[in-house]
Amino acid sequence: MKPTLEEFLLTAIRTIPDYPKPGILFRDITTLLGNARAFRRAVDELVHPYAGSKIDKIAGIEARGFILGGAIAHQLSAGFIPIRKKGKLPHETVRVAYSLEYGLDEMEMHKDAVSADEKVILVDDLIATGGTAEGAVKLLRQMGADIVAACFVVDLPDLGGRTKLEALDVPVRTLISFEGH
Repeated sequence: MKPTLEEFLLTAIRTIPDYPKPGILFRDITTLLGNARAFRRAVDELVHPYAGSKIDKIAGIEARGFILGGAIAHQLSAGFIPIRKKGKLPHETVRVAYSLEYGLDEMEMHKDAVSADEKVILVDDLIATGGTAEGAVKLLRQMGADIVAACFVVDLPDLGGRTKLEALDVPVRTLISFEGH
């Protein structure tokens, strides 16, 4: 019997116990990225609902969001916006603070990366607590972007990130869900 998409993608993701600290099960998608079939299927599934739509830009969150976002932007004939940690972009930027598990950090994008009312899809590998994705949504909206959706390969629903984005009226698309992170 042919495995479902979720079963197929689950087999391509490595789980590393106790990383980055004891008690955490780290979901490592680098093995999925290294598997040509799994990478292609994941990108195709993330693109599918938006094929034929007018999407102006894909915003990828550093760093795995760059890999997925670049592939999705190519498939949708859209531009790509890198959203990076503070101090990594060379031109004039806009910045927002966001919550981490133990404090705050800042992310930024170029000031001219998106124009008002451009349709944008936000992309990253995984949605956990949602702090980073929430910060990216606020940054994009600060510049007038119309956020069509936020897309992730992995959802850790117990950590509440999806709910946080949906409360901001951002539709969330994920391919795999890990209960109990």
